[in-house]
Amino acid sequence: MNHLAIDLGGRKSYVCIRGEDGQVIREGAVETDKLDRVLRGQAKSRVVVETCAEGFGVADLAMAHGHEVRVVPATLVRALGVGARGIKTDQRDARALSAASCQMDLPSVHVPSQQSRELKSMLGMRSGLVTCRTQLINGVRGYFRARRVRPRKGTTATFPKRVRELVEIPDFVELQLVAIDTLTTQIRAADKKLAALAKASDVCRRLMTVPGVGIIVSLAFVAALDDPHRFDGAHAVQSYLGLVPGENSSSGRLRKTGITKAGNPFARWALVQAAHHARRSRPNDPMVLWSRQVEERRQRPKAVIALARKIVGILWAIWTKTQVYNPARGADSIA
Repeated sequence: MNHLAIDLGGRKSYVCIRGEDGQVIREGAVETDKLDRVLRGQAKSRVVVETCAEGFGVADLAMAHGHEVRVVPATLVRALGVGARGIKTDQRDARALSAASCQMDLPSVHVPSQQSRELKSMLGMRSGLVTCRTQLINGVRGYFRARRVRPRKGTTATFPKRVRELVEIPDFVELQLVAIDTLTTQIRAADKKLAALAKASDVCRRLMTVPGVGIIVSLAFVAALDDPHRFDGAHAVQSYLGLVPGENSSSGRLRKTGITKAGNPFARWALVQAAHHARRSRPNDPMVLWSRQVEERRQRPKAVIALARKIVGILWAIWTKTQVYNPARGADSIA
């Protein structure tokens, strides 16, 4: 089997192909949008790429043409010789990856499905709209706060209307308000699309039976895991999402640190928000009562993270075992 390494770039990529004996058969720069031709014309090979924006798309192309694929984590490539001795070029990087592939079966990250990647993009773009609106609202609030004026309380969507009730506002503030109105309309359209996706998914409907879990949280969890059966258990999922404590122990000294914050940051944020919402909306639910007990011993922030971690375990069990939420057990089998 040949070993085909690609150092991916936005416009051009560098390809290095080695035979089973490790000798370079072919190498050179190729336009990234023409990599399909290179992969189609090759005998079955092991294709090695580094995690990047184009990585998973190229991995799909390679698998479609019958090749083995290894998407190597960006945190590992330096140990494989990429950028060694302070010299980093496309040619040297591709050669280093292909040489490493000849010597060992390189570890690969999970290649998410097209559906998972599309869903992550949709959630990310909605989050971008919300972030832009929040920044604009904060700018307008700051302007009026400096003038000791504050709009009456209300929802984010009605903020422009409440500001316009205050006083005659300058033109440049009105431009901000118009932008906020426009963003609110776009966010509602995005929410409508995401709600339709969640409603059409049997998995999401079951996940949303858990307190605090709504459309965004369920979709973020599904997009992050993609295939729940690739995890050995709930703890593996909690670790994958960065909700477990880290550790920095050495020479007999045991030192626990904060959560690792590994994995998908948006999914982790959504799950923590789900924990906050569950504590507010379902105060008598058994898992929320358990969180209150943790709070008495370890303070509120740690109790919220502990509840988010428990929610992850419940969601994974519901998904893998075709269950719905039961407060008495966390999840209950569907008849």
